[in-house]
Formats: sequence, structure tokens, C-alpha cells
Amino acid sequence: MISETCSTGIPGLDAILGGGLPRNRLYLIEGTPGVGKTTLALQFLLQGIKEKERVLYVSLSETKSELEGVARSHGWNIEDIEVIDLSAIDRVTGSKSQNTLFHPAEVELNHLSQLLMGEVQRVKPQRLVLDSLSEMRLLAQNALKFRRQILAFKQALASANCTFLMLDDRSAIDSDAQVQSIVHGIISMNSMPIRYGIFRRFLSVTKLRSVPFREGNHDYVIQKGGISVFPRLVAAEHNSKLIKDLFSSNNMELDALLGGGLHGGTSNLLMGPAGSGKSTIASMFAHAAGMRKQHVLYYAFDENVHTLRNRASEMGLAFEPLEEQGLLTVQQTDPASISPGELAHNTLECVRKQKTRVVVLDSLNGYVSAMPQDDFLAQHLHELLSYLNQQGVMTIMIMAQHGLLGHMNAPVDVSYLADSVILTRFFETMGAIKKAVSVIKKRSGIHENTIRELKLAEKCVSLGPPLEEFEGVLTGTPHFRGTMSKILHS
Repeated sequence: MISETCSTGIPGLDAILGGGLPRNRLYLIEGTPGVGKTTLALQFLLQGIKEKERVLYVSLSETKSELEGVARSHGWNIEDIEVIDLSAIDRVTGSKSQNTLFHPAEVELNHLSQLLMGEVQRVKPQRLVLDSLSEMRLLAQNALKFRRQILAFKQALASANCTFLMLDDRSAIDSDAQVQSIVHGIISMNSMPIRYGIFRRFLSVTKLRSVPFREGNHDYVIQKGGISVFPRLVAAEHNSKLIKDLFSSNNMELDALLGGGLHGGTSNLLMGPAGSGKSTIASMFAHAAGMRKQHVLYYAFDENVHTLRNRASEMGLAFEPLEEQGLLTVQQTDPASISPGELAHNTLECVRKQKTRVVVLDSLNGYVSAMPQDDFLAQHLHELLSYLNQQGVMTIMIMAQHGLLGHMNAPVDVSYLADSVILTRFFETMGAIKKAVSVIKKRSGIHENTIRELKLAEKCVSLGPPLEEFEGVLTGTPHFRGTMSKILHS
């Protein structure tokens, strides 16, 4: 029995469409040049070949050799796809030179229509792509004639058991409501430059009659092998029984400061200037979880994996054995080359397949760089953290503040999203620069309100007694209020 929906063959897109495109309908795929419309169309037809369907690609803007070049770049063979290219149209419309490429302005629209419908009758395709509407729009010369032609295609294909995709490069001066009102569904493909790195590409389903689909923008990438779409994460769709384990750092002093450790199903923010011990604390929790046979996913945005491993080793935390056992996954991630949607998708896959219990984002400064606009960060991060919390995952986020001493700012305020906030600081005493750590906020339980010295030595991390003799440590410029003897004996 043939399914009522037509799979697109594109990872993630069928999920957005509620299972696929309803069969035997007319669809518009719109987007400016370079967003991947042709790639999407070829994947759609190749999926048809895979399902033993007849398929037809009508190209008014590219030759067959150009299409084959696109296919080769993805490692595809399109010899089973019936292709009508420019030169074929040129011959049928009566050009004297068969080597002259087709120019839409030189051919009557009815000749083109006759050719297309004739090929449809010959091939009897179950999947059809027309690329693109720009040439037909030029031939029609006015909106009324263009609309009538699209309606004619729709009516002619209604009884042909054919799912029809029309590609449009948005060359019309205004939004083409003539086509949008006729088609059964619209997929809009877009790209947006960010401050540095790759363009962020996203698509949206702006219309799909009689089908519940996932609205909003969904990130996608074009790589060798085609398009992959990452459906927008909706945390409410992934409710599960909450597991509230207590995660220890395997350091009694640090755990005591935190009231026993950090809880599963919580998001925890480590804030402080660069070099103040944030990544070391995160590494302690990651290593301890791995030693308990719990899977850890560690995203390294700001430094390479070798540096991370070496620093952990210097603190007595061996990452390599845990990685070899599959208990720790360290992913060096270039924030300029990954979209927030892809990051969320990778995290979800890891939680599902590897039962990840701890996720570390080191650091959010790199995550911010992946956003086209800062106001998107809170929205993406809220859904990701909500999902992880519902799965009982303990999340650690690292945020490097601007500056080393004195007044410091964060690139973006996400403290309200965190269940716990741990603050690290530098302070000066007796001609030496030292580090301090404190817990500013913890929703999931009690904790110490003291500020303690954080001591990082070879193969050892320890906490000193409360800094009772200082005031203003959190400001970065503390004042000593005690006696010198207490410092000398500390």
C-alpha cells in the first residue's frame, strides 16, 4: 500500500512536515540563489528512485551536465532521473541551431507548456521538479497569464498521481502571491550572515494545507551528501521521569561548598575571568562522572582537545582512558562553523543513544558566536537546557567575563536560566595573585555562603578556609580587614 505522504529523503525535514509531503499535490520551494533548492530537489527525486518511483526533472535554468556536476559533488548518480534540460527545450521549440541554449524570451509560453505536458504524458512521473519559475514568469510577461499557467499545471497534474515541486529564486520584485495562493504547501529557504564564519541557513514551512507541521525556523546545512535539517527543539515534547541524582566532583572540599555536589536535571553556570579555574572545576565533575561509568559530553569551543586533555592531566584528571572506554566524548567545536540547531541536534542524539548524564558547554562565549543575533541565545539555550533538565542531565555552562580585575561584564546575561551560579575570582594578597570560588545561587538545595580560596597545584585541587579577613573579593578589588598573622598562617 502506497503511503499518503511522500518522503523527501532529507534527514529532519520529514519530521518537520509531519511525516512527509502529502502525495499528488503542488508545492513551492522558494529561496534566493545559493540556499540549496536544486540540492533539495535532487534529494527528493533520488528518494523517489529509492522507492521505485518514476521521476522527472525539468530544468529551465541549468543544463543536464550542470545538474550532473551538482550530483557528483555530493557523490550521487542521477542517471535514473529523467532530465529535460535547456538543449532539449531548444530543439522542440524549433531553434535552427541545436547548440544554442534556450532563452525564455525567445520562445512562446504555450510551446514550453506543450513540451512539459508532453513529457509528463510520456514519463508519467510520480515525482516532478520544475526548475525554475523565473523563466516562466518572464515568458508570461504579466501576472494573470502566469497565474493561469500555474493553474493549468495544477489541473493537468491533478489526475496524474504526481507530486510536483516548483523552485523559485524570488526574482519577482514583490512577493509572488499568485503562486503562493495556488500551491498546497510552501517551503522557504533562507541564509543569514553572522559576524564571523559560515552563513547560517534555515528553512521554514510557511504553508501546508490539512497537515500539522512544526512552525518556525529550522537550521540546516549543505554538506557532501546533501542537505540535513535540524528541527527546532521543543523541550515540552520530550517529557520524561526526572532523575535527580547528586553529582559529586570527587573533591570533598568543593562538594561541601556546593552542599554535597550538583544535582541531575539542573543547569549550572560557572562565571569568572579567564584563567580563574572555571574549566578545571568543570573537568573535575566530568572526570568524576566518567569514573562512575556515566557518559559525559564535553563541548570545547575555545580551545583544542589536546590543551584540554593536558590541563586536566596536570590536575590529576586522566581524560584519555575515559574516552577510550566511551564514557567521555570531547568534541572540539568551531563556533563559526556550527549552527545552534545542529548543536542541539547533536546533543539530543548523544543523550538518546549514549545515555549522556553530564553535558559541558565550554564556553558560552563560543556559543554566543554561533548566533546571528544575541537575542537568539536565550531562546535556544532555554529549550536546550529545559530538554536536558527533563532528561535528568546535569549541565555545566562556562562563561568567561570580560576583564581580569575590578568591574567585569559578561557578553550576555544567562544567569536567570541557571539553577546554580558558581563564581570564580582573582584576588591579591602578600604580593601574590590567588583565586577564589563561591556559590552565588543554588535552587536545588542548600550550600555554603562562604568565599574560599581555590588552590590549583600539580595533581591537586583544594579549597582554603573562608576568606573572613577580606571584603570585596567578588568585586575583584578586595580590602584586607584582618591581621597579618592570619595570612601568614593560612
